[in-house]
Amino acid sequence: MSYFLYSLVLAVGMLLSLPYWLYQILRHGKYRSGFAERTGTVPARLTSDAGSRGGRVIWVHAVSVGEVLAVSGLVTQMRQNFPQHRVLVSTTTDSGQELARKRFGEENVFYFPMDFAFAIRPYLRALQPELVVLVETEFWPNFLNLARAAGARIAVVNARISDRSWPSYRRFRWALRKMLVNIDLFLAQTAEDGARLQSIGADAGRVQVTGNLKFDVSVPTAPPIVESLRRALATEAAGPVLVCGSTVEDEERPLLKAFENLRVGHPRAVMILAPRHPERFDDVAILLQQLGFRSSRRSQWQGEPLAGTVLLVDTIGELAALYALADVAFVGGSLVHRGGHNIIEPAQHGVAIVTGSHTENFRDIVALFRNHDAVRIVTLAELPLTLMQLLADDSERRALGRRAEQTMRSQAGATQRTMAALKTLMVEHRDPLAVPAQVAHTD
Repeated sequence: MSYFLYSLVLAVGMLLSLPYWLYQILRHGKYRSGFAERTGTVPARLTSDAGSRGGRVIWVHAVSVGEVLAVSGLVTQMRQNFPQHRVLVSTTTDSGQELARKRFGEENVFYFPMDFAFAIRPYLRALQPELVVLVETEFWPNFLNLARAAGARIAVVNARISDRSWPSYRRFRWALRKMLVNIDLFLAQTAEDGARLQSIGADAGRVQVTGNLKFDVSVPTAPPIVESLRRALATEAAGPVLVCGSTVEDEERPLLKAFENLRVGHPRAVMILAPRHPERFDDVAILLQQLGFRSSRRSQWQGEPLAGTVLLVDTIGELAALYALADVAFVGGSLVHRGGHNIIEPAQHGVAIVTGSHTENFRDIVALFRNHDAVRIVTLAELPLTLMQLLADDSERRALGRRAEQTMRSQAGATQRTMAALKTLMVEHRDPLAVPAQVAHTD
């Protein structure tokens, strides 16, 4: 009855919010792709070679780009450790879907179904997954209940409960307790995340701390555009380069004002600007025009001069590699109340990192870097001066970048610990009497 009521409330909520969804589809093109898959049509590519591994499947769900990147190494290890299984990956967002198809092959990737029984059951019947792996905190009541009833083991990896989500989880923990019993294993990023999971209903015996998979993300293979830009910058003697990544609404304007100030002392400076959401690319292009900046769009750039200009990154999946070009990297979603974004990507390249003070979604990562003096945290008012100071002091800027890279490397190992825990879970699935192995904890 509770699942029926949940489905009813979900359906009513979607009906009431239909104008919003239609606006997103018509104005930004969001949610249009994969509509059939989201509503329960299993694409033929998922079942075309079902017999090649005896039909054995592991289903990994990674919501968007950040989760796809985080789980990439784990998917590789799954394929090595479970060669008899086919590892399939679902995403929710279009940008996550695009990146996942590049990483894992189009034939192994699909859109996650809506949380209605009519959309979920066709996938469970067709795929019959032995293991379902959810990345971070994707708690969908109908999906968890139906997957468990279908005989799948369920694990949540890289689990975290952000400061922003924490009050809501506590408020509804009476409902969460009933849902979380369907999950066999919670692999938390930190001890605090593990404690929060237990407080909302996760069985303490099913919670382990294995660390953050994002620290294990390997430096991406640079797409050709990176070398093309590097050559162009060198040829023009353009620079310094400021890469502003994952920016959100109300951040580009102050960043561009700060860049305008930088150009007073560095007239050949270059900004590489990468908005977080693809549907905002055109809006940011209009803003650049309104503010009078010379700019190029990455998708249309044909070698035009870069010195003193802004390069608008209107492509998906290239930002992590583009950070390698930066003298200073700014990580967005942090000057306004959005919770911040991942600062590990620029740290991989040993780049000096600046981010805003609203980083609740990445509290532990930012705190770790801050404790090692490996990041600069700024308010909106402090941003221009901090950027100018770092670009004026080569020694400190490079030292800040080195400390960031060292801090990131010191946290490696979560992928191996997560893989060990999943292997134990699979052994238990085949032999319920097997004694689970102990998984090392991280601080």
